[in-house]
Amino acid sequence: MNQERLLQIILTPHISEKATVAADKQNVYVFQVVESASKPEIKDAVEFLFNTKVKAVRVVNVRPKKKLFRGVKGERKGWKKAYVTLQSDQKLDIVGAH
Repeated sequence: MNQERLLQIILTPHISEKATVAADKQNVYVFQVVESASKPEIKDAVEFLFNTKVKAVRVVNVRPKKKLFRGVKGERKGWKKAYVTLQSDQKLDIVGAH
């Protein structure tokens, strides 16, 4: 796969309470990825960027959230989230990787 494409697939790590618990207990890390990314591309990108071995990838399309502000209807953007499970002997330090 093209090295330039691998660098563009992962946008940011998704830091939340649920993601932190999953990382501690199940070795699962959550990333915000490009909408056009597929599971094999996400796997290759994580292995390339973090030099780890990926066991599985699950993908969720987060729906746009409808909002109301002073009577004006609007919508937040939707995005794609990837749950990446690493091999049992692998770890990532996403919080300290600022």
